[in-house]
Amino acid sequence: MTESDLLQILARGEDSRHQFKRDVTNADGIAAELAAFANSGGGVLFLGVEDSGNVTGLDAANVRRLNQLLSNAASQNVRPPIHPATENLQTGLGVVMMVTVPDGLNKPYVDNQGRIWVKSGADKRHVTAREEIQRLFQRAGLIYADVVPVAGSSVADLDEKAFNAYFNRRYGQSSEFAGQPLPQLLQNLGLADVQELNLAGLLLFGKHPQRWRPAFEVKAVAFPGAVLHDSRYLDSEDIDGTLLEQYQRSLAFIKRNLRHVQGDQNFNSLGQLEVPEQAIIELLVNALIHRDYFTSASIRLMVFADRIEIISPGHLPDTLNTETIRHGITNRRNPTLTEHAIHILPYRGLGTGIPRALQDWPETRFVDDMAGNQFKVLIPRPEALTPQVTGEVTGEVTGEVERLLRIMAGEMSRQQLQEVLALRHEEHFRNAYLKPALAAQMIEMTLPETPRSSKQRYRLTAQGRQWLKDHPADCLK
Repeated sequence: MTESDLLQILARGEDSRHQFKRDVTNADGIAAELAAFANSGGGVLFLGVEDSGNVTGLDAANVRRLNQLLSNAASQNVRPPIHPATENLQTGLGVVMMVTVPDGLNKPYVDNQGRIWVKSGADKRHVTAREEIQRLFQRAGLIYADVVPVAGSSVADLDEKAFNAYFNRRYGQSSEFAGQPLPQLLQNLGLADVQELNLAGLLLFGKHPQRWRPAFEVKAVAFPGAVLHDSRYLDSEDIDGTLLEQYQRSLAFIKRNLRHVQGDQNFNSLGQLEVPEQAIIELLVNALIHRDYFTSASIRLMVFADRIEIISPGHLPDTLNTETIRHGITNRRNPTLTEHAIHILPYRGLGTGIPRALQDWPETRFVDDMAGNQFKVLIPRPEALTPQVTGEVTGEVTGEVERLLRIMAGEMSRQQLQEVLALRHEEHFRNAYLKPALAAQMIEMTLPETPRSSKQRYRLTAQGRQWLKDHPADCLK
């Protein structure tokens, strides 16, 4: 690394992968920093740098002292020991020591007091929640949520008809003739632990899975607009049951809240779904199988006027990110569930689901929200479904369009409109506010022949002014 490269990194400031310290003198303190990096995907600690990113530098004596301190802390104050790599870079203000900590293979790493530390943004925090500790063990391959026994359950909670149909389909014989008692057979298949069903057995073949795990369902809502805080909704359903039932009902929910388009089909045909159905299937199944079952939260399925959102509990595990999953790189968070679900759901495994979905619908976006511990899939719809106002001013105007109309004064640019509305995201502003207002003929462009001009401005139409006259703000309260 050159000094120029270093300065570019420092200019970006601290984050979950880069920590700055002017100096360290305490072995326990540096051990906590090293453990937090090892538990959270790895990172680089820069010594000789202030929190602001300004280089203070280290002299030769301090470099020797810090090397010894780091060696002792990594081997004696962290359990199990970790092995950071150091690199010294000479700058005009002195040496900057770069300590690279790899993502740990033996999580969780603890300090001398047995405390577990993880990164939280640019800082670190002490882990105390049981679910989070379980996830660390899961990342290390020491425990998996799908094989944890469901306390209080029993073989009596199994839907034997569904299990027998599955067993016959997969193994070509009835489970009754497998030569083993049902509890033993379930245990051999990894679906039970002695007399209790585990989570995989419950979610795949349980009679009433939500009796034991009420959070493990899908909460689905369809909104008329493009914002989550809209008080109105078109459709909603709490989707429970086994994973197969949740998949079937979730897909049906999406399909009934999307449009069908004719395309090149015959006029009398039903038409095709506006978003390719196979892409939706791949992403929906992916959410059900790969969500974090150590997190007691539901999958959220939301259909907006301009997009579909599928939000799964649990951010991407280990070294996966939104770019690697696009290329089919995968990590089986729930291996037993996956092994059986591949014969029950339309799931082929091998990390091919997301690449196939992207092939069918390349506009799909992914957001790995580590702070919120969730993974979000955004599936854009071809057109925003917004109410149209034509002819006399009698049509419905969305809340977003109304807000836009009421703040307009003369001719205003897009940037000015966003600033007055306090909206940061251009795409959301265009889809939820600008395009619906233009389509409803409530506003117009000053340069309609060149819609992308930097000099483009927007103003109220006569129809928009009439609507405001007919709907004074005080009469709506």
